[in-house]
Amino acid sequence: MLPLLDLNILQKPLLYAFDAASLLAVVYLLIRPAGPARRRQVPASAAGVRRLVPRRSIALRSIPVGSIPRQFKRRRRHLQGRQLLSAVAALAGGSLAGVLTLYVCEGWLNVFGLALDPDTHAWVIALFGSVALALLNMWHSHWRRKLAAGVSILLFAATAALGINAAYGLNATVGAFLDLNPARPLALPKLSSRAETGGPLWKTWKAPAGMPAAGRDGPISIPAPASGFRARDAHLYLPPAALVPNPPALPIIVMMMGQPGGPEQDRSAVRELDALARQHHGLAPLLLTVDQLGNPFHNPVCVDSDSGNVYTYVTTDVVNFVRSNLNVDADHTEWAVGGYSNGGECALSFGAKRPDLFASILDISGELEPLNGTEANTINTIFKGNHAAFAAEEPANILKAHKYSNELAIFTSGSLDPVYSAQARTAAADAKAAGMATRRFVGSGIGHRGDALDYGVTTGLPLLYPRFGLSAPDTTAPGTKTPGAQS
Repeated sequence: MLPLLDLNILQKPLLYAFDAASLLAVVYLLIRPAGPARRRQVPASAAGVRRLVPRRSIALRSIPVGSIPRQFKRRRRHLQGRQLLSAVAALAGGSLAGVLTLYVCEGWLNVFGLALDPDTHAWVIALFGSVALALLNMWHSHWRRKLAAGVSILLFAATAALGINAAYGLNATVGAFLDLNPARPLALPKLSSRAETGGPLWKTWKAPAGMPAAGRDGPISIPAPASGFRARDAHLYLPPAALVPNPPALPIIVMMMGQPGGPEQDRSAVRELDALARQHHGLAPLLLTVDQLGNPFHNPVCVDSDSGNVYTYVTTDVVNFVRSNLNVDADHTEWAVGGYSNGGECALSFGAKRPDLFASILDISGELEPLNGTEANTINTIFKGNHAAFAAEEPANILKAHKYSNELAIFTSGSLDPVYSAQARTAAADAKAAGMATRRFVGSGIGHRGDALDYGVTTGLPLLYPRFGLSAPDTTAPGTKTPGAQS
């Protein structure tokens, strides 16, 4: 079971194999052989004749011998034509049901918070159509065809799920897709007794002999005594400099992913930090990706409510755990909060509320408001009908209520993501008006999927290095152009 959970489900050969198997299954279900004609019941009035005269004699006397094959072939062709027409109708009807389902979920209920991509639409419509075809094949058929139809439904569902997942590119393994983490908990280094050097690490740090060439990452459990929030395991990255005996106090980034999603989706950020560590003598911030959802399909919108005390969990439980268990710098300018999509809104909200904890914000294609579906649904379910309480949690209003003197906020989005690009533009303007130093980047050809996360971490994380004292100071003023598209 464990090796299966580590299977890479983004690899092309595996995806092509599922696609081919599903196409073959559709062809098999379309070409349904005409079975033998069903035996008709003989009327009771003819029962005596059947006993007196052999059935074969009656048939041969009433039907010319030469017409039997022709009648059988005509009946078979007619039946096959009807079955093919029924199969095509099932495909069309199922596909239409898929279109209507998408329309209701996206247009009326706003379940996903944004319009899904065209390829996701295609997968959903194809799934509904193929499942309808399989269900038709269970009607008046041999048990072997019923079994094949049942297996095909599972195959179609798996193929569509893998296709949609590959398009978004966030869950790389079976375990991540199923929200099952087979990895062993990460062993934490002992707390260091190293005295502060009094200068930035990029000047004072000397990598010791035997320092690991790469960092280490894995799941950790964070207790929640203050919030009681039932979070999944967090994911922690320790750079090479954190793995040596008596390591230095390093900066830390508290990260959150989108919804649905989980902490294990931070792989691109881990790769980027490990690459940056190789360029800076093993120095990199610790990356602690925490769970602000509870489960992938639950969205408590990063506030304290009956749906979960997420704000207290992150700003109290997580912060206390970091201070008590990790070798991090106590200076809040060495702390950043970041997030993608749903996690981006949380990062902006937490950073705006608690500049005493987080002096830097990395908002990657983040949402603009704390929404769970529609605004009306959010106010009713999360805020118990209190419109004022909802308004108070909007980042724009949080920013207006504060003035900032030493806060950096980085906003990234994709050029193919008009919804979240517009929201990022608004959020950046609000942050700048409140006194934050802001950096705004738009990635060419980037949408709202895994590529947006990749772009955000490769663009934003290097900008935090001079802020954290891990590299020489950046001479470019906030808001001026640095490598990458910016607006």
